[in-house]
Amino acid sequence: MILPSKHIRISESLLGLGAYLLKYLHDGPKSVDELWFKVGKQNETKKAFAYHGFDNVVLALNYLFIIGAIDINSEGLIYNAVNKTISK
Repeated sequence: MILPSKHIRISESLLGLGAYLLKYLHDGPKSVDELWFKVGKQNETKKAFAYHGFDNVVLALNYLFIIGAIDINSEGLIYNAVNKTISK
C-alpha cells in the first residue's frame, strides 16, 4: 500500500496520497484537520480514485516529513518545505 505496484494504482498508495497532500499545501500552510477535511471531501465525491482513511493521511504526512517535503511552523501548521509556502 505504500508504493504503487502491479496491483495497486498510484492513487491508492501513500506515495500518491502524499502528492495530493502537497497539492493542497500549495496555497499556504494547513493544519492536519484541514488536510483531513480536504481528503474527506475527495472521498465523498464520485471522482475519487481511491478511499483514504485518517491513518493513511497521517502515514503520508510522516513520509513527506521524513523526506523533507513538508515541515511544521511555530504555529503547528504544515507547509510545503520545498516551495516554501510558509505565508499565505
